[in-house]
Amino acid sequence: MLKSYKTEIFPTPEQKQIIHRTIGVCRFIYNFYLAHNKKICEKEEKFVSGYDFSKWLNNEYLPQNPEFLWIKEVSSKSVKQSIMNAERAFRNFFQHRTGFPNWKKKSNSDMKMYFVKNGTKQIISCERHRIKIPTLDWVRLKEKGYIPTNSETYIIKSGSVSMKAGKYYVSVLVEEPEREKPVLNDFGIGIDLGVKDFAVCSHGKNYKNINKTVCVRKLEKSLKRQQRKLSRKYESLKKLSNNMKGKAIRQNIQKQTLKVQKLHHRLDCIRTDYINKVISELVKTKPKWITIEDLNISGMMKNRHLSKAIVQQKFFEFRTKITAKCREYGIELRFVDRFYPSSKTCHNCGCIKSDLKLSDRIYTCSECGYTADRDFNASLNLRDCPTYQIA
Repeated sequence: MLKSYKTEIFPTPEQKQIIHRTIGVCRFIYNFYLAHNKKICEKEEKFVSGYDFSKWLNNEYLPQNPEFLWIKEVSSKSVKQSIMNAERAFRNFFQHRTGFPNWKKKSNSDMKMYFVKNGTKQIISCERHRIKIPTLDWVRLKEKGYIPTNSETYIIKSGSVSMKAGKYYVSVLVEEPEREKPVLNDFGIGIDLGVKDFAVCSHGKNYKNINKTVCVRKLEKSLKRQQRKLSRKYESLKKLSNNMKGKAIRQNIQKQTLKVQKLHHRLDCIRTDYINKVISELVKTKPKWITIEDLNISGMMKNRHLSKAIVQQKFFEFRTKITAKCREYGIELRFVDRFYPSSKTCHNCGCIKSDLKLSDRIYTCSECGYTADRDFNASLNLRDCPTYQIA
């Protein structure tokens, strides 16, 4: 069984320099592959695979252009992986899954320093408080004992080092033995996701909207102030002449940008941590099945009044993580069709109330007189829905 672990690391200044250099080269190679492929497609109308581009780069381009030999100074595995990522982006574009691949920017990109275990003899060592990364040597871990350390049972196959908001993270893929799946209880749970409350469950548990708490509201208010400061710095930079635009002004903008990034990152971590806790609590009840609605997130985002609240709830991340967790525990995850009227259907008699408004928070059936909370009634209908798809 393969499982990923991600935690923060504390690299030395020399190691930070290597990480920055490697990520910069990977970004350059990614953009270079996109530009080269676009040029070849326009001239010869053919696609250059990542393997062919790697051979052309090493055997033809670099020997003829010695000024680009600094590409060879970083890990070749990271460079190769960035080429493969760019090829995958092209494949998705050709199969109409996504748009044309975007260029990677220095200020806003998700490039990583990739490393892998070579052969059967080399082992990526990991101890309780540190991990040995190729080209970086030993690096301290923030969360001690999180990554498995038994090299005979747990083998680190590959990993990557990333950087976000001034912090450094290592993510490793570990091969570990299959765990025994627990004995499940003979009941199911229906989950109705929403904006007012994050999740309302059929077994009576409600999970509040974390974005309405005092802590998150204070951070969002602080973020608004810091973004306003950053905007003022850019506006003042535009008013200066080219001779007066010095290094100090740009450094102040970079410092302010880092403050904004840290606030964004902290808010993201709070929301992700809340999702992880909700999923862990749901799965530990050991239900036989869990039912959620197959929401049309992209369609919901078109509502400009609710788009920001929907983004903050992170419904897609919740779906992805609960799918993986249910697979690990052996729980059947059911998806109900997005057009199923879970909120309008009476759970007691099955009558559909077609004139139900979004402002009606209490569901009252006109046929049998059944009264219940709107979201709780929807969760009961999702739990007992006869038509569904299994993840």
